[in-house]
Formats: sequence, structure tokens, C-alpha cells
Amino acid sequence: MIRGSPSHVDLTVTDLARSVGFYDRVLGRLGYRRLDEAGAGAPCWAHGDGGGAFFSIALQPAQAGRPAHDRRASGLHHLAFHAADRDDVDDFHAFLLDSGITVLDSPAEYPYTPGYYAVFFADPDGLKLELVFEPALRARAGAAG
Repeated sequence: MIRGSPSHVDLTVTDLARSVGFYDRVLGRLGYRRLDEAGAGAPCWAHGDGGGAFFSIALQPAQAGRPAHDRRASGLHHLAFHAADRDDVDDFHAFLLDSGITVLDSPAEYPYTPGYYAVFFADPDGLKLELVFEPALRARAGAAG
């Protein structure tokens, strides 16, 4: 377990059934497994390394009449997931297209760090998600550990 690393995130969604289907497909493809007994009654998925480190994502229903998510407002901008390599990003992009999931930006290199390669996509509520291979930061973080 890396002290200070994220433990979990809860995402607020407008249509719980629709979002459960989406996150079952996407998170399942990324290696997460559904935890029916977790999440305080909320749908929840977790991913772990076998050594005790884990991260979970749960869904919470939005309150009716509340404004929709705006990533440019204060709060969450987007959520990014690690990819194993560039091929992983390309394969995931094909999965997104085959699944009819909205792709915001196709796989490409971005100038954030050397070798940054990512695909951006949206959940049913428009939350921006990303799968990224970031070799420069991975090497720097590994050297800092």
C-alpha cells in the first residue's frame, strides 16, 4: 500500500442503471471487479495489486433538479486510468468504438510529458475519462519510490 495514494472515488450519476452497465463494461475491461458487498449499498468496483493496495470506484445517484456535471467548474475535471503501454491504449480505443462509447479524442501523443499517449472518452453523464500510458512520469515515480 502506498501511503497517501487514492483509496476510492464516488461518482454521481443521473441514471444509475445506465451507468452501472457502462462502468461494468469499462471497468471490467480495465481489470476491476464488481464488489456487491462494498460501497455502502452503492454499486462498486475495485482493482488491487494482490499486495494490499487497491482502488475502488462507486456510483451514487444524483439528486433530481441539480445541475449537470461541468468539468470546467470547481470539482472533478476528469478521471484517468493507467495503461500498460501504447498498444493497450489502442486496444482500449477499439473496445470503446465496438461498444458504442463516446470517444472524445482518439489515441494520440499529447505534450503533457514525453511519450504521453492517451485516449479520452465520456461516461453516460458526460464525465471525461482517460486511459493513458505515461512512460516519463512512470519512470520518475518509480525512481522516487
